[in-house]
Amino acid sequence: MRLKLCVILGSVALLSGCQNFTAAEKTVVKPAPAVINQPKVEPKIVIEQPVVITDVWQRIRDQLSFNVPDEKLVNQYRDWYIKHPQHLEQISERAQPFMFLIVEEIEKRNLPIELALLPIIESAFDPFAYSHGAASGLWQFTSPMATHFGLKMNWWYDGRRDVPAATVAALDMLEYLYNKTGHNWLYAIAAYNTGEGRVINAVKRNKARGISTDFFSLKLPTETQRYVPQLLALSEVLSDPKKYGIDLKPIPNKPQIKVIDLDSQIDLALAAKLAGLTTNELHRLNPGYNRWATSPDGPYNLVLPVDKVAHFETMLAQTPANKRLNWLRYKIKSGDNLGQLAINYHTSIDVIRKVNKIKNNNIVVGKYLLIPVAAQDSDLYALSMDQRHANNSNKKRSDYKLTHTVITGDSLWKIAKNYKVKISQLASWNNMAPKTPLQLGQKLVIWSQNNDGNAIMRTISYKVRSGDSLARIANKFDVKLADLIKWNDLNSKKYLQPGQTLKLHIDVTKAS
Repeated sequence: MRLKLCVILGSVALLSGCQNFTAAEKTVVKPAPAVINQPKVEPKIVIEQPVVITDVWQRIRDQLSFNVPDEKLVNQYRDWYIKHPQHLEQISERAQPFMFLIVEEIEKRNLPIELALLPIIESAFDPFAYSHGAASGLWQFTSPMATHFGLKMNWWYDGRRDVPAATVAALDMLEYLYNKTGHNWLYAIAAYNTGEGRVINAVKRNKARGISTDFFSLKLPTETQRYVPQLLALSEVLSDPKKYGIDLKPIPNKPQIKVIDLDSQIDLALAAKLAGLTTNELHRLNPGYNRWATSPDGPYNLVLPVDKVAHFETMLAQTPANKRLNWLRYKIKSGDNLGQLAINYHTSIDVIRKVNKIKNNNIVVGKYLLIPVAAQDSDLYALSMDQRHANNSNKKRSDYKLTHTVITGDSLWKIAKNYKVKISQLASWNNMAPKTPLQLGQKLVIWSQNNDGNAIMRTISYKVRSGDSLARIANKFDVKLADLIKWNDLNSKKYLQPGQTLKLHIDVTKAS
């Protein structure tokens, strides 16, 4: 009890002590303001959507990196492109099937995108282009360089014109030249045109003389001095074509073609039919094939539009390998030989040998040969080498088309001099390079402007006889009636008079 009482008294005393605080010493504790529950405001983050590039030209523009200097030749070429906008507009259409593939390969190797423009300079994006320096294809490979960088070439196939294969080879070559010329892209591009030796030697000469070694200070062949400025001017124009008044046709930024491996030889006309294309449409995508079919020994690759691949593969699976070519069972006659049979049926001696298991050129009269033949008339394979060459040779250049048969001692120089034409013209008319060797018996087409004094053509005077007519005289001398009238300024409705003199330009080897 006592303890309990003491505790109570202590508590009272404590309470009374608290009441002795003065007013000034009192602390008023205010309640904390009520907190309103508001959502937390996060800083606004703007997420930029990636720009979707739908045009390969825009993809190229975004990566152009070469400095374009204020040089005379660069400015001249830039002005030329501006004055001829249709040139690049036409090229844009030609480039459509292949440009995406080229850009993809360049980006995969991390190379300058300007290299994608080289086919414009080299060939105007024409895979059938052939220079009379013996370069061929989109990237204009010569035969030695093509072989060195792994391209196949034979009677059936020319890898220089096979766009996917030639693109790989061209970029291999450019990478090689970049390393050989001291990691300078302008040097490498110049070397692609003229060879690394000339570029390296030009740099050495300038170093020895203590002068600048930039590209524009080097002494190089005229063609090469123009080649690099042309590329630089082109890159400047394409960096903003609208600024320069050029309307490029957009190229979809997605695959346009796909390479299919067939595993066997196929007639191009049949392949076109299976793909739902014309023979010409297929051949334009596969310009590497020289003849009416793919090569019997490969490659068997075929380039197709991506939207035709599925249908083609379905149809091909239903076509056995032995049905992909037409076969002729030919009975050997007296006088036949493999060379002439190969020419007659647009194939090669090796193919006839291989199919018939012949080890040499000996064939036996009365026996049979299997010969692969085109599914359609040869004229319908308009883009085969034979047809393209024939069309080029027959393209009219003047009023006088002559045929010269090569004999012992002939050369292009001698023949050109004899007919008073340029060697380059003679080579061009006959789908040759100026240094191509001639073969005995080879037929050359010659378009002559001036026929006086050459070995075959003569200008003669003919005295009209009783009973002559213009048609009869034209037929006698194997000339066109229209030419005979033009040469003599005649009126075809007027009669000829006996004793009248006519001037004729004739081929004396054909005249009666």
